[in-house]
Amino acid sequence: MRTGTTERLEPTSGGIARAAEILHAGGRVAFPTETVYGLGADARDGTAVAGIYAAKGRPSFNPLIAHVADVETVQRFVEWSDLADRVARAFWPGPLTLVLPLRPDAGISELTTAGLNTLAVRVPAHPLAQALLRDFDGPLAAPSANPSGRISPTTAAHVLSGLDGAIEGVLMGGACAVGVESTILGLTPEPVLLRPGGLPVEALEALLGGPVGVGGAAEAPTSPGQLLSHYAPGAALRLSATEAGEGEVLLGFGPVTGDMTLSASGDLHEAAAALFGALHALDGRGAEVIAVAPIPEHGLGRAINDRLRRAAAPRDGTVQGAV
Repeated sequence: MRTGTTERLEPTSGGIARAAEILHAGGRVAFPTETVYGLGADARDGTAVAGIYAAKGRPSFNPLIAHVADVETVQRFVEWSDLADRVARAFWPGPLTLVLPLRPDAGISELTTAGLNTLAVRVPAHPLAQALLRDFDGPLAAPSANPSGRISPTTAAHVLSGLDGAIEGVLMGGACAVGVESTILGLTPEPVLLRPGGLPVEALEALLGGPVGVGGAAEAPTSPGQLLSHYAPGAALRLSATEAGEGEVLLGFGPVTGDMTLSASGDLHEAAAALFGALHALDGRGAEVIAVAPIPEHGLGRAINDRLRRAAAPRDGTVQGAV
């Protein structure tokens, strides 16, 4: 669905006010967070949320994250607990989403929750996201601002390359600092890691005093970010590669140098921030296969590998073997 015109909204008080105006009218606005750009619409308005699904081509069984300005606002929509408060006070604002029981009087559209009795909620740290949420004064359902299943956007240019003309506005912030989506932790009531992301799992385990259970990818998701095939470029991906094969481009890391490199020094924070931008750039070269160097499976490496495995999964949704 194309609207014809997508407004480029400057990161000023006037641009933020115009973004909030569009959202109050039931429109969709892409905005930067510290993780990736989100595509926002009023989480209470089913028609507005349906517009997100239409613009992205996103399956309607896949729930969305509701973004709000602070913990006090979150408590209007979910059943709060001492554990939720402890985790939130430690890591919000920041790249962490909590899945909590939905309050009966929350007023959240069933399209936001995909009909589940839980809600995924996050308090983003990005100053533009904070300013927009405070001006809008309500919950914004906001998946990543890209066509469903494709590479997540970490710049406004990435958003426009996929959704220009399909949404009403883009708040033109800079590049996202974290570069991979938020970590998702279920608290219903026991803590379960539903998706590794921008907050390292080790930080959660240090706070909680032990290992966190893990929930896997799913064909029928119980939280955002669980689809088996996701974050995919047009090219196929080959993982754990130490050199490029014939006709391939190589995405390097550490000692493995490539056509582009996530981090020559092996810095996982640098690699996470560069991941989606590098996939966008290499995909734009028209190669049929992107070979990707091995990434360590710890810290932010867990989130990077999660995204790479889903991007490499067969597009019919089946699970590929471990690499």
